[in-house]
Amino acid sequence: MQTARYFHAGALASLVLLICWLIAWEAFIAPVYPGGWLLALKALPLLIPLRGVIKRELYTLQWSSMLILLYFAEGVVRAYADQDAHSRMMALGEIVLSIVYFACALLYLRPYKQAAKRMAKELLDKVKVPHD
Repeated sequence: MQTARYFHAGALASLVLLICWLIAWEAFIAPVYPGGWLLALKALPLLIPLRGVIKRELYTLQWSSMLILLYFAEGVVRAYADQDAHSRMMALGEIVLSIVYFACALLYLRPYKQAAKRMAKELLDKVKVPHD
């Protein structure tokens, strides 16, 4: 279970870094237009799963791993379409942090999913009625 600790730490660190990254990107480093800090509010939805990720809630890690794909997609689009070099670099960072979170969350959840499948199979085997 030592590796699970690393995966949890990786998921938590990448989530916190992504929140800070998005705020810094849109408020200070490369806003879409001068004074366009409002786009930094896109980091707010990532605050919703933060408490659950800290507490290692499996359900939160599951649904947040799907939420993070929106940020991955936005990073891909912005890395391709933005004209400003700083903005493209920040988009690449968003892509990397999204991938790290997604991978760490899935790898953390994997043993729990396998255990749930085993338990379901055992329960199904107990319930099965042999046919004559």
